[in-house]
Amino acid sequence: MKIACIGWGSLIWKPESLLINRKWHEDGPFLPVEFARQSNDGRLTLVISKNFKPVRTLWALMSTDNLEEAKKSLLNREGIPEKKIDEFIGVVKSNDETDNEIYQIIKEWIIGLNLDAAIWTNLPPKFKDKNNKIPTQKEVITYLKSLEINRFNTAIEYIRKAPVQIDTLYRQTIEKEFKL
Repeated sequence: MKIACIGWGSLIWKPESLLINRKWHEDGPFLPVEFARQSNDGRLTLVISKNFKPVRTLWALMSTDNLEEAKKSLLNREGIPEKKIDEFIGVVKSNDETDNEIYQIIKEWIIGLNLDAAIWTNLPPKFKDKNNKIPTQKEVITYLKSLEINRFNTAIEYIRKAPVQIDTLYRQTIEKEFKL
């Protein structure tokens, strides 16, 4: 089984023990991702949300052909509890039937590359400790300005390290506001 891992954030520059062939390809599916998840360390991380403009993601071939092993590898890399695997690790196979728009985009993409499956981190947007709350651009800027310097630097580092092709509206606003 040929399995792709789709990425757009820290997986790219910090795969750690993720079971991938080390080359990230820049022709992943166009997905609506944005800096819309407030993490515990202060970062605003990239997540999928159908409310945003699609950007070209990246992908790497998993070094395992076992789908369950691939999912667990991504789960462990992301620090997600095992009981949340089906909720927070997205999976689509080339022969799946789906009416989910995001899954359909990914399914068509894997079929086009003659892959069997794809996995990705499927955490929801989160802001002010509320899952599925999407911050506005103004809230993002206000939030970043409110951070103490170490947390601010961690948050900005994540934005700077995101692949250049992940050129989102919020990223443009943050880069302009903070002259990055």
